[in-house]
Amino acid sequence: MTPSPCRTLLSKPVFLAPLAGITDLPFRNLVSRFGAGLVVSEMVASQEMVQAKPGVRERAELGFGIENTAVQLAGREAHWMAEAARKVAANGARIIDINMGCPAKKVTSASGTGASGSALMKDLDHALSLIEAVVGAVDIPVTLKTRLGWDDRLMNAPELARRAEGAGIAMITIHGRTRCQFYKGRADWAAIRAVKDAVEIPVIANGDIVDAGSARDALRLSGGDGVMIGRGAQGRPWLLSQVAAELAGQPVPKAPEAGDLVDIVTGHYDEMLRFYGEELGNRVARKHMGWYLDDAGTGPALRKRVLTSRDPGEVLRLLPEALRDGERVAA
Repeated sequence: MTPSPCRTLLSKPVFLAPLAGITDLPFRNLVSRFGAGLVVSEMVASQEMVQAKPGVRERAELGFGIENTAVQLAGREAHWMAEAARKVAANGARIIDINMGCPAKKVTSASGTGASGSALMKDLDHALSLIEAVVGAVDIPVTLKTRLGWDDRLMNAPELARRAEGAGIAMITIHGRTRCQFYKGRADWAAIRAVKDAVEIPVIANGDIVDAGSARDALRLSGGDGVMIGRGAQGRPWLLSQVAAELAGQPVPKAPEAGDLVDIVTGHYDEMLRFYGEELGNRVARKHMGWYLDDAGTGPALRKRVLTSRDPGEVLRLLPEALRDGERVAA
């Protein structure tokens, strides 16, 4: 079999998962600067992208032309999936990822956006028609992200993976839960091994990977070729580079502290203001600032001031004190 075009990504086999409302362009750029094998855009609804409904482009600026970025598409209809794939490829996308793993009810429900995401695992013939449409529409690599199955009675990820590989999928990421588990319980990394045994393309393990130890366990139990980190990177955009270094047996870079941390957080905040505009950027940035302040151990009063201020200038003035406040508490 011809080697997968995604094999080169595995030189640094720690990837950033797509997270709606979180892995926007400013955050992906920051994670990429620290070092990541691959970063994946927020999920984009294929039909909305083609029809350019208001807000879609602004919400999911896709990082066209950035080498280690995949654009993730979701949908239920082959026509719109293919058209969206052509659109992003024509704009310079390097990799397209197909979402068949999102468990959100508004995505999986027929009354929502069209029974897409992990709902497609209930109808593999239809799922394959979407994969074939996307692969046939573009000349760039197409990857797939999905789950172990719909529920405990329908654990069909190995079959989906085999058929997807036959249709031209270059790499597959498996979240170690079923759709009906959502994010409850623990990810079953060992269950991913059945997918790894079913295909020759790279298989990436996802779910509950938050540090080098859990990454190592996930690789050992799944037999996977790499790991994908999502929620563990919230407030820690440097985490992926640390995990990759430890897995490779290389010196692990320290998490930023003191002035370096202030520079990173204020730089991220500034980039969000530029990307979204000051008013929206300040609101969108609050969750990221909250994670940074939590990780820094900032006191509750100062944390509240940062996260409730409507004045970006005040936020920028408060951040150095807030990020160093945690150091004083720790001391």
